[in-house]
Amino acid sequence: MNRFIDEAATTHVCFVSRVRRDRIDEYRAAHAAVWPEMLEALAETGWHDYRLFLGEDGLLVGVLRTDDYERAQRDMAAREVNERWQAAMGDFFEPSGGRPDEGFVRLEEVFHLEAQLEAARREG
Repeated sequence: MNRFIDEAATTHVCFVSRVRRDRIDEYRAAHAAVWPEMLEALAETGWHDYRLFLGEDGLLVGVLRTDDYERAQRDMAAREVNERWQAAMGDFFEPSGGRPDEGFVRLEEVFHLEAQLEAARREG
């Protein structure tokens, strides 16, 4: 079992965004040293096992577990540290018409190995 996963968090969420190509190295550096108060706020508001993956072309993919994504977003948006973080991160992203965390495009899960294996084993 992954010691970083909170078993109460049951929903997986995946989203994409796009980092400007000319800012990729700076974006990586910023995320290598996220403010401790931002890390605590994310954990306190229900963002579990949260990971970001960044392609050389700027494609950003985020994955997390939570028990209620809409609540986690809403609670995080209410935090003062999030306001500061979003302002600091704003210029890293291709224009989306809002804050970076409002520009996420949520993806639909279409395959889960363990769920299909379990179903196949029950049927077989």
